[in-house]
Amino acid sequence: MDQPKLERLLRLMKLLTANTTYNVDQLAERLQMSRRTIYRYIDTFREAGFVIKKTGDCIRLDKASPHFRDISQLVHFTEEEAHILKSAIENIDDTNLLKQNLKRKLYSVYDNRTLADTVVRGKNAPNIRQLVEAIEEQQQVTLRDYQSGHGGGVRDRQVEPFAFTTNYVQVWCYDLEDGRCKLFKTARIGSVIPTGRPWQHADDHAEGFIDPFRMHGEERHRVRLELGMLARNLLCEEYPLAERDIRPAGEGRWLLDTEVANYAGVGRFVVGLLDDIRIVDTPELSEYIRRYITENLDKTHDEK
Repeated sequence: MDQPKLERLLRLMKLLTANTTYNVDQLAERLQMSRRTIYRYIDTFREAGFVIKKTGDCIRLDKASPHFRDISQLVHFTEEEAHILKSAIENIDDTNLLKQNLKRKLYSVYDNRTLADTVVRGKNAPNIRQLVEAIEEQQQVTLRDYQSGHGGGVRDRQVEPFAFTTNYVQVWCYDLEDGRCKLFKTARIGSVIPTGRPWQHADDHAEGFIDPFRMHGEERHRVRLELGMLARNLLCEEYPLAERDIRPAGEGRWLLDTEVANYAGVGRFVVGLLDDIRIVDTPELSEYIRRYITENLDKTHDEK
């Protein structure tokens, strides 16, 4: 598949999965394609197993389709094509939201070194490459000078890395010292040193629960929020996984019914949109937010 066609398909996919809906004429105008080309590409999606949904004259890809996330059904990238796509993405201006969206969506499908380089830049990139290699080769590594989030202590950690979270922000590892699976933030790793030793605890590797607000833990707490249009749109943009737990709740209102690992992530989101969110049947979250606001007001008063 030639690069221009690939780029057009990805741009069309973005529009067909956006919160705003478009008809064929609008799609053709935005993408500077003919109506015939739009219909041909939509047929390509359909033949690949995607469900096409029509509302009036508007068309979109149905996110309930079992093939929605499997973009590899639509296009397969060789390493050479992935490298070309990487170059094309990097040529997009850094202020363009399309660039970041493409990176996130490509990572959700392709977990390889070429696209890791696209997502992760700067001083952290060598560590990510070492972790990717260790996972592929099922090797133990040393996380040299890892900075703990609790107390800020710095020490080496002996681990078996086995999976990344979105955009390589964190890595799931089996901690040899603690004897359990834990998340380590990649930005806190000084360096990754291969040990040459193979995994010894593969049967114990298991990714823990991460809620839609990117918080993790062993507990699960049900949260129900009634959202206005602003809150709903911001939630879907900032925390895309939450969209699967949203349903309409009347004109201009939506209900989020989901589970969270703790109230920190969802609490910060609610505090920023108190005038557009109503907490439903979740007194523990209400109490958390009251404490959060009181503590931060006290801190502000003390600073003055």
